Amino acid sequence: MKKRYVYFFGKDHVEGDRDMKDILGGKGANLAEMSGIGLPVPPGFTISTEVCNVFAKLSDEIPLEIEEEILRKLVQLEGVTKQKFGGDENPLLVSVRSGAKISMPGMMDTVLNLGLNDKTLEGLAGKSGARRFALDCYRRLIHMFGDVVLEIPKRKFEEILKAKRIYLLRIIF
Repeated sequence: MKKRYVYFFGKDHVEGDRDMKDILGGKGANLAEMSGIGLPVPPGFTISTEVCNVFAKLSDEIPLEIEEEILRKLVQLEGVTKQKFGGDENPLLVSVRSGAKISMPGMMDTVLNLGLNDKTLEGLAGKSGARRFALDCYRRLIHMFGDVVLEIPKRKFEEILKAKRIYLLRIIF
């Protein structure tokens, strides 16, 4: 049997449970468990902790086999949610959260709203009926992605946001 690296959880299909914290991390194992017992948990998938080991062993590379498995789970998630990652009318947005076997509040990185871009922003604005909400979601994605992935200091984003607020206040008043 082929090694599994990605585990799906959703109302009708769950791959994992609370006893898999070594593989799924605490958050992933608990999401699978809650989904499995019928609690209202949004569907998703967990990339196993073993991927981190493979990534480190291969000098920061993800093998094609794992990338393809992630894409298969993304397509499965699209099917369950009836949304499309990158879709401009009903965009699927995902959160990427770090995890560990034990809970470490505030210590692990998160990127929210992955999947937003200039095209999907319009779909989210239309779906929510609130362009300001969609723009704020996009701003949060850029801020988190810049901080977590690109390692741009948070203060840089905060300085820009503060300058824009001051500028707008001067225009309004």
